[in-house]
Formats: sequence, structure tokens, C-alpha cells
Amino acid sequence: VQLQASGGGLVQAGGSLRLSCAASGRSVRTATTGWFRQVPGKGRDFVAAVFRGGSTTQFADSVKGRFALSKDNAKNTVYLQMNSLKPEDTAVYYCATSNRVIYSTLYRETSYDYWGQGTLVTVSS
Repeated sequence: VQLQASGGGLVQAGGSLRLSCAASGRSVRTATTGWFRQVPGKGRDFVAAVFRGGSTTQFADSVKGRFALSKDNAKNTVYLQMNSLKPEDTAVYYCATSNRVIYSTLYRETSYDYWGQGTLVTVSS
């Protein structure tokens, strides 16, 4: 299983970015895909997840109403649309996948068994 995260970059506060997580070796139709972010010196924080490839999603309180998830089954890719970006959204964003996570533990790093390499998002003020 491999995940390729992309789409990061530099954006001004209030702007938007769309991150992509392209999967191989595991289908996004059935797997749970999560997004986490990490700033230097801190652990990874949960951002959002789509549960078992379906319509059930979960978002961190800090991004609710600003971030959205979507997926393209044909491309086996999950997208994180980030709107109204704030400087505090600056981080390296990682996607991860799991076939075994339960809904109540979507926010845990340890619930996921494969991770992408991360993509840097920088939001300037």
C-alpha cells in the first residue's frame, strides 16, 4: 500500500488549497482515509477523515466549516479542500489509510497503518 500526498504550497490567509491523497494497493471505496497535520516540535494532529470510503466524515473542531472531503473512486484518490485558510493551518499535512479503524477512533494516529509522505502547507498572514 502506498499513499502519495500532494497539493501543498504557499497561500495567503483567506485563500484555498486542495490536497490530494492518491492511493495504490488499497481502494478508497472501502478504506478509511484520514488527514493529519504536524508543525515542527509537535505531534500529528487529526484534521479529517472519511470513514470506510463512504459518506461519513469527521472533522477536527478547528477546521469544521472550512475544510471538506471528497473522493474520486476512479482515480483512487481522496481530496481535502481547504478554504478560508488561516496562518495557524500552516503545517505538513499527511494522509493515512486503514481498513480496521472504528469510527470512535478516527482521530488517533495509531488507527492507521499506512501513511503518505506529507505535503507542506504554508499560510501567510
